[in-house]
Amino acid sequence: MFKNYLRIAFRNLRRHWAFSLLNILGLTIGMSACFLIFLYVRFELSYDNFHSKGDRIYRMATDIKTPSETLHWSVASAPMAINARLDFPEIEAVVRVNPNGMLVRRGELKFQEDNMAYVDSAFFRVFDFPLLEGNPQTALRDPLSVVLTESAAKKYFGSVDPVGQTLLLTDKGYSARVTGLIKDMPENTQLKTDMLASQSTYQQFDSSFDKNWGSFGVFSYLLLKPNTDAKALEKKLPGFLERRIGPFMKNNSIHYTLFLEPLRDIYLKSTRGGQASGSITNVYVFSIIGLFILLIACINFVNLTTARSTERAKEVGIRKVIGAERGQLTQQFLGESVLLCLIAFVLSVGICALLLAPFNFLAGKTISTGIFHHPGYILSLLLIAIGIGLLAGVYPALVLSGFQPIKVLKGRFSSGTKGVLLRKGLVVMQFTISIGLIVSTLIVILQLNFMRRQPLGFDSQQMLVVDTHGDEHRRALKTEVDGLPGVISTTMSSSTPGGGFMNAYSIIKNQKGEMYVCSPDLYFVDYNYITQYKMKILAGRNFSTAFGTDTTQAMILNEAAVRMLGYSSPQDVIGKPFSQWGRKGTIIGVIKDFHYQSLRSEVRPLSMRIEPNGCDQLSVNVRSGNIPATVAAIEDKWKKVIPNQPFSYFFVDQFFDRQYRGEDRFGKLFLYFAVLAIFISCLGLLGLASYSTLQRTKEIGVRKVLGASIAGIVNLLSKEFLLLVGIAFVIATPLSWFFMNRWLKDFSYRMPVSWWIFVVAGVLALLIALLTISFQAIRAAVANPIKSLRTE
Repeated sequence: MFKNYLRIAFRNLRRHWAFSLLNILGLTIGMSACFLIFLYVRFELSYDNFHSKGDRIYRMATDIKTPSETLHWSVASAPMAINARLDFPEIEAVVRVNPNGMLVRRGELKFQEDNMAYVDSAFFRVFDFPLLEGNPQTALRDPLSVVLTESAAKKYFGSVDPVGQTLLLTDKGYSARVTGLIKDMPENTQLKTDMLASQSTYQQFDSSFDKNWGSFGVFSYLLLKPNTDAKALEKKLPGFLERRIGPFMKNNSIHYTLFLEPLRDIYLKSTRGGQASGSITNVYVFSIIGLFILLIACINFVNLTTARSTERAKEVGIRKVIGAERGQLTQQFLGESVLLCLIAFVLSVGICALLLAPFNFLAGKTISTGIFHHPGYILSLLLIAIGIGLLAGVYPALVLSGFQPIKVLKGRFSSGTKGVLLRKGLVVMQFTISIGLIVSTLIVILQLNFMRRQPLGFDSQQMLVVDTHGDEHRRALKTEVDGLPGVISTTMSSSTPGGGFMNAYSIIKNQKGEMYVCSPDLYFVDYNYITQYKMKILAGRNFSTAFGTDTTQAMILNEAAVRMLGYSSPQDVIGKPFSQWGRKGTIIGVIKDFHYQSLRSEVRPLSMRIEPNGCDQLSVNVRSGNIPATVAAIEDKWKKVIPNQPFSYFFVDQFFDRQYRGEDRFGKLFLYFAVLAIFISCLGLLGLASYSTLQRTKEIGVRKVLGASIAGIVNLLSKEFLLLVGIAFVIATPLSWFFMNRWLKDFSYRMPVSWWIFVVAGVLALLIALLTISFQAIRAAVANPIKSLRTE
């Protein structure tokens, strides 16, 4: 019997190859897109889930409240975690991760290792990064101990066993011993580094590290003992801070609040930043898109199968007359449905294997090295395919098996209004989703372009930056580079737009005449930094060598800082006193706000001070004539002045744009998957239009004989489907407006959602539907009416 079912199934597939092709193509594309989205979502949800003790690991984060604002930081000060362990027996171990770049050398090899971190000795006890060589208990215990990843070991030692070898740290040449080797850290961790050094090594450079409660910058992780209630422990932390540093907080008008964030929630759910982070919103968005694509493919299947039901009516009638039972017919049609899905499954696995590498590139990360490395995922896709076949085929199977043989064989069969209404409802659902995706895609693209078009408030063109990493000869390098013919000007600073910055505890006189405690961001700059970046001074003056006190007693603020202090005019703050990190002086100028962070965030209060020892980055404004030659000339000067460090540089415009890579990837992925969903909808519409045209062949012939025009027949065949698209537009508009407004709330600078976006989406949907239908409609309209009238 099974063999007979299979033979009939293949016979029907071959006989109705066009409809079968549309079904298989839609299902294949739907399952392929859904599977790739599934891989992406699973990868995003997997961050740091591989640690066996992950359910007991928490990151200690800090809120810092001043009279002006509350800062939400993902870091803590170095003493907080180690002292919490002393006070609370619930804490089993503590690991502080202190990211810090350093020059590392071995012989003639030298690399600036920006992706390294100092960690406590309990690192391998808390986290599951197994050592290939070395003792996990002692590898990071002693000063000047380092653990390398396989890639780092190969870079410095080639094929030689690195354990027991030495490396020189910093330009001072501290000799460190390699005490361990680990595999390259996986992509799905926030702790990804190339080199680990013992925390006691860092204390060789900073003896106050474990004592400075007011210096933040360390990621602190607590391993709690089994069955410890993290929320109960969190409630004890205010008392802990009060005992330890209560007077310090009171005297400085500052208040710290500590929070415990579950390790497995940090990547997607924490809003504190500071480490690699994803977006739970994006995960939800792509999950919904994947389900929509699969839903649209299933709708196509149901529509095309039920639409063809009349063609198989006589087959059902004859088989029932000769004894076939309804259950047997249901099994037959369900089997055909599952067979189609299995064919689509095989094709989708092949397509996913081919598209995985481009998809990894598009996602900006290696979400998978090969689809066949995940047999469990493929099995899941197979079960999904079978499930789709059963669920999508159950209604057509029940409809077809329920035909009454007497009516069918007498030619009185009618598909009825239920099937027609179902198909119309499903088409409306398809295009509701499609129009919603068109609206969403337009808004995503327009929002990204909106951010890119905003004036940044500074000039980033032909601005090259060389990071000197604090080398003592950096000023000599600046002098040498200044004299190059391809250089317009140079300046030094602690940061450039798009890079990191410091928060500085400050006391500034506000509009009420009070000494106001605040924590503005801080740039250390050179005299001509503001001039070279073409920032606009709104009040007061720029830093100048004509004023000897500018190096110690002058500060410039931005507009956001002026607003924070309550002044209505930038001029009002000029001359007001300040105190910042031990320096006292007066405000000498106010600059117009410029965007030194992504436009996702509002411009924060910023202060600028002259601090030669704090300026590590050399900004070079180069002429546009021959930039490669100028870069080569700068590198020659670097090798002459700072020969012991590797030369590296970046351009500010490209560096600033890196902040938008996540948004760009989201926009591209959203666009591609939206196009796929619309394409699958069009496949279904094409199939229904073809079938509708076929059913009305004789009617079209009669109308043409009676004088109907080609345009009239095309209109006749198209208006029903276009009406359904119009209904879908009415439903999709308010829904997409609601959801995209919620998405835009994540941006501090966002575009207005204008009415024309929805009109464009509706017109596009109508045009897409019209183009899809028109091919079949025109072909039917121009056909010879004699042939049409002969059709049975």
